[in-house]
Order: sequence, then C-alpha cells, then structure tokens
Amino acid sequence: MKNLVAAAAACATIITLSACAESGSDAEAVPITGEVNLYSSRHYDTDLALYEDFTKQTGIKVNRIEADADALIERIQSEGEFSPADLLITVDAGRLWRAEEAGILAPVDSTVLTERIPGHLRHPQGLWFGLSTRARIIIYDKAKGVPEGLANYADLANPAFKGDICVRSSSNIYNISLLSSIIAHQGAAEAEGWAKGVVANFKQAPQGNDTAMIDAVAAGQCRISVVNTYYLARYAGGDADQKAIFDKVGVIFPDQAGNGTHVNISGAGVTKTAPNRENAVKFLEYLTSESAQRYFADGNNEFPAAVGLKANSAVEQLGAFKADTLNAAEIGRNQAEAVRIFDRAGWN
Repeated sequence: MKNLVAAAAACATIITLSACAESGSDAEAVPITGEVNLYSSRHYDTDLALYEDFTKQTGIKVNRIEADADALIERIQSEGEFSPADLLITVDAGRLWRAEEAGILAPVDSTVLTERIPGHLRHPQGLWFGLSTRARIIIYDKAKGVPEGLANYADLANPAFKGDICVRSSSNIYNISLLSSIIAHQGAAEAEGWAKGVVANFKQAPQGNDTAMIDAVAAGQCRISVVNTYYLARYAGGDADQKAIFDKVGVIFPDQAGNGTHVNISGAGVTKTAPNRENAVKFLEYLTSESAQRYFADGNNEFPAAVGLKANSAVEQLGAFKADTLNAAEIGRNQAEAVRIFDRAGWN
C-alpha cells in the first residue's frame, strides 16, 4: 500500500488502519489476497463489522482512514496521482458533490450497482452510489397537540408558527441539502422566501445538533423542529429514558401530497487514482448487498438504499412515507446557492 508508513504513523490520530489492530482470529484465518484503501467520513462503530465481513468473504483487507469529508477530499487532492485512496465514503449528497467538483472520482460501470441502487440514489454517470438513506422530517411537541396546518416544509414559514421553531445552524450540511432540494423543485426566489419565513418563526438562534432538537421538543422548549430520521429512531430503539422522550415527540413526513419527504444519502465513489480499482469496485458492490445493507439499517437506523430491503423496527416505528425521488446529484449542485440564500435570510 502506497504511503503506508506515513499513514501508520498517524494511526493514533484521525487515521485508523486495519493494519494497526487486527480484529481477531476470524479475520486472521482468512487468506489475504489483496487490499482496498478506504477514506471514510462515517464515524459509526457498526461500520467496522462491514469491513471485517468483507474481508471474511473475499480475503481483501480493508485499510481505513477516517476524517471529516472536506479534509479527506482535500487530502486526496493534495496526494494527487500518488494517493493510496481507492474509495471515498461520506455522508450527504452535498459532500459527494464536493468530491465530484474536486475531480477526484472516476465513473464505475457495474450492472450489480445499477440493478441494486435506484436511479435517483446514484450519480447519473456512476461517479458515486448511495449506500443508505435518511429522511429529514418535522417533529412536534405532542403535549401541545398536532400543529394545525403543518403538512409541508413550506408550512414552516407560516406566520402562525411564529416563535415555535428551533432548528440547527444553516452551516449544517443537512439543512443546506434540504434547501438545495427546495431550490431544485421551486426555484431560488421561492426558496429564499421560505428561508426568510422560517427565520421569522425561530424561537431562538440556531444551535445544537439534531439530538438537541429532539430533546428540546420533548421538553417543551420548542414546539417544532426538523431532524433526520435516524436520530429519532435511536430514541425509539433506546433505553427507557430515551423511549420516554420518543413518546413525547410527534412525527410529520412533509410533502406527502406533493414531491415527497426530502431524503439524503450516505454514498461512496471510486477515486480516479485508485491503485486497487478492481477491489474498490468489489467493495462498493459488497456494500450494496443484502447482508451489508442490513448493517447500515440495523447498526445506525438508516434506510437501506438497495431496492426491496426494509428498515429496522425502530425506524419503522416512525411510520411509512413517500420519499422525494429528486436525484441526489441535484441536491449537490444547488449547495452554493443554498448557502447564499441562508446568509441573506439571516439563518445563522
């Protein structure tokens, strides 16, 4: 593996290589016939089981480097033709778009991938493929009752909800992608009017993450918020205290009579300079297999991206819904405009 010495030296920091610590006798018992070098911004412990399972099935060792998506993209760019990266995995269509714009991804032509992953969850030219999805939903304080007239994202800008909304910062990639989808469907002018209307309904300045939003709504500090499904599903499948919080929160899947609820992805793409391209494609195909998709679904309460597979019971407790089928690539392309709109709207 190119650059192995430098990577191993950084093992104790943001870099984690499978070579630094083998997982156990099962992995050691499999003859190693190759390797794949993974750069990942996903920080979920359950993903480690995926890598171990892939090695058991194929004999291909997974060398892993973890960091923030933007840092990984910059790293691959700076490493240039000598980059050891074979595959980039990241969360959110916006970050996949940033990788696309950076010119570090190469198209993959795979019948396996195109048959398993729906068209709207993969790049039109095969630069990246969705691995799992999450929906951005509206939640409300059950103690205050179902907010009358709240069925769509557009309704969040209704003056009737003035002082009711708590939400994350506009710098959060999930909010940027949501606004990007609104731009794609309705145009920039209407999207800006929406953002200004939501800002006028803030109870407080944006702060905290999705977990903090759930806690705030359950505690009655805010009546309404917007969060990703997998955060709320953690409460549904958690301990008694978490379930008690979950029971205080109502769920609205927006836009069911229109485009459907905004859905975002975790996804991966093979790099242009991949030294182990064949192994990278094998790994990407493995990640869309039923067994791997179950890790995504069960390990982090995400929806499987592959056709015909179901979410776990905690996610299903949130309810069934119609998902927006806007191609995730469109979400990425509108990111810069979304940021400008947020700035002009005063959504800090």
